[in-house]
Amino acid sequence: MIFSTGILAASMGCSKQSEDKLAPADPCDTTNISYKNQVVPILVENCYPCHGNGSTGGSGGINLASFVNLKVYADNGYLKGNVTHAPGYNPMPYGEPALPPCQMNTIAAWVNQGAINN
Repeated sequence: MIFSTGILAASMGCSKQSEDKLAPADPCDTTNISYKNQVVPILVENCYPCHGNGSTGGSGGINLASFVNLKVYADNGYLKGNVTHAPGYNPMPYGEPALPPCQMNTIAAWVNQGAINN
């Protein structure tokens, strides 16, 4: 009886350690989003080909390459709505697969945090 209680206690301790090792760290931290370090790289890769300086195709006249221009679309809801494919918005990037969830969440969190130029 004492032997089996000891084995049970030992296995419970190992179980917790195993869970801790298996639990992945949060790969998409959306607290305190940085415009310069987190948002701009997403825009450069996914938005600037059509909505950057000197882009020629399909931009609809929308240039997101400057913070001032981007802030307009962040404040009016279009940036978040389009990027997250919310109902009633134009899913972006146009004609391409949706952004990965972490990138969508990063843009949405930045907008929700006030779309600060930081």
